[in-house]
Amino acid sequence: MGKYKINSVTDNRVFVVTESFLKLCNIFKTLKNSHGKIIHVVGAPGTGKSTNIYAAIEKQGLNVYDVKSQIKNVNINSKEVFNSVYNGFKEDFNVKSKEGVYNSLAGFDAVLFADKFHDSHLVDDDTVGFSVWAGHAGVRSTKFYLLCVAEYLKEISEYKRINIILQTAWRFHFRGKKYDLFSDMGILSKLILALMRTIFDVVVISYTPEETIKIVKNHVNADDKLIEHYIHEYGSKPRFICQAFEKED
Repeated sequence: MGKYKINSVTDNRVFVVTESFLKLCNIFKTLKNSHGKIIHVVGAPGTGKSTNIYAAIEKQGLNVYDVKSQIKNVNINSKEVFNSVYNGFKEDFNVKSKEGVYNSLAGFDAVLFADKFHDSHLVDDDTVGFSVWAGHAGVRSTKFYLLCVAEYLKEISEYKRINIILQTAWRFHFRGKKYDLFSDMGILSKLILALMRTIFDVVVISYTPEETIKIVKNHVNADDKLIEHYIHEYGSKPRFICQAFEKED
């Protein structure tokens, strides 16, 4: 028998409602009656961005198309990755034209780029998650984003019919720890988010220490003082704290 009771940190049966989650729900509830929204959900690694996204989608009863990664080879270039996304749309919707793709996407409350796109390799050994490809490509991956911007500007009338939810991260490692450009870089992160908010809807997934304790206690049988110790070490990042307890177990 382990020292701690560890439940999955992606188990929504023990989901804790936080201020960040309520903000996400308030934006998501507008998606059934509006179009053309682009929502960026950002947060430091370990805060559970995807867990919050999927819980909010379920709570609001949204009909969402969850985009899957079609990348098969980590060595392909940005154009090939971009084309793989459209080829996946055509295959899923059984259409042959770009017009058919956009008409199909417009039928959903939102198009979601989250775990199945970024981290598909964790559940499907035959695919490469976008996060893995981007990490391998490095600065060369920038061209993919430029292709997306160019496509948006070219087809802006189509995108005005579609809502998009993006689980957004720019991860990097420093001195053995994982950081995110949008949430972990102090004033720089705040400036980037302020700029993003002039164009997009942005929700930052973050927690108070009190919220973090509640989340961790739903996954780990531990006292508040020990959880506070790990908050001091890792910050308010429930996944990392739970992983620390797993190492102790």
